Amino acid sequence: MPTVLIVAVIVVFVAVVAAFLYVGPGRGTRRGSLRRRFGPEYDWVLARHDGNARAAEAELGERVKRHGSLEGRPLTPETRERFVSRWTGLQEQFVDSPRQAAAEAERLVGALAQERGFPAPEDRENQVDALSVHHPHQVNGYRTLHSSVADGAGTEDLRAALLEARGLFGELVATREHDPDRGAERVRGGSA
Repeated sequence: MPTVLIVAVIVVFVAVVAAFLYVGPGRGTRRGSLRRRFGPEYDWVLARHDGNARAAEAELGERVKRHGSLEGRPLTPETRERFVSRWTGLQEQFVDSPRQAAAEAERLVGALAQERGFPAPEDRENQVDALSVHHPHQVNGYRTLHSSVADGAGTEDLRAALLEARGLFGELVATREHDPDRGAERVRGGSA
């Protein structure tokens, strides 16, 4: 009986060591870190890679390398007011012309992102990747707005997309100050 117990302990030990070597030191920690940092964007990228966590993490890691050091430019009060005013006008326009208002909202968010220092909207994939690094909880609204406009979605889907994109708009238009303790920006002031 003791021989069987010793063999069982050895098998369990070998399995634990093999699992550790397969996952790699810190691999689980990196996955948790990326999941926390990217939130819903992590899940979106994971789904795009058919559940392949390594491919998703490689993509997200590459995004962080390319765009993580991007320093957002602050908006002047006048520029901020101009963007907020245009957004308000688009929301009012939506009642009479939902498709046109949604398309203009997409252009406005892209222009606002560029004004804040993100890549130009003409390089859409690069712009969305950069936004996902700095605004991972809101970027899907911009993505949804784009696909709703491009796919000719109905009024209700356009309305939902516009509401979801408003989160990113609010983040980008907010007054921000650098917070050295967090290594990030801190919101000071309202949103749209």
